[in-house]
Amino acid sequence: MSRPKEMIPVRTKILVVDDDERFRSRLTKALSARGYDACEAGDAESALAVAKVQHPGRAIVDLRMPGKSGLEVVSQLSQLDPEMQIVVLTGYGSIATAVEAVRRGAIEYLTKPVDTEQILAVFDRERESTGSVATTPPPEPTTPSLARVEWEHIQRILSDCGGNISEAARRLGIHRRSLQRKLGKLPPWE
Repeated sequence: MSRPKEMIPVRTKILVVDDDERFRSRLTKALSARGYDACEAGDAESALAVAKVQHPGRAIVDLRMPGKSGLEVVSQLSQLDPEMQIVVLTGYGSIATAVEAVRRGAIEYLTKPVDTEQILAVFDRERESTGSVATTPPPEPTTPSLARVEWEHIQRILSDCGGNISEAARRLGIHRRSLQRKLGKLPPWE
């Protein structure tokens, strides 16, 4: 007995761009197991080459990679296909980079660890909001905790200093070792 037509998932091409080979491979396999046509790339140059050949409708891009950053990849993929839905993943999220990612064309910014279902939920939510399906309004934004604001400020200063911890500590007015201890902690969650 065959399944009804509406139950069969539509094959959608998704490009996974991450320099972590293990993560990239697992995510690609998980997407393929769910009926998606997943392709992968380990850096910005190969991501663009794959996108030009495969024409994916969706992309999952890691923020920090050697060479060009994930933000640059988002810009280039958006220029290549303005309709492409792009989700940015990062292990060290901040409001500043999230805003920049969305400004460059990403639909969402997720902090690792993240699972396949969370990523697909973002794509489904985007499809519903651009389609004819009525969606519930997004929840009201909450005020971040003081620890979260401090952590994001440190990340922004460190980014402005090109990752130079000594220079970032000087700008923040704290000792380098104190900054290293703060950076060794995970970001505070709400």
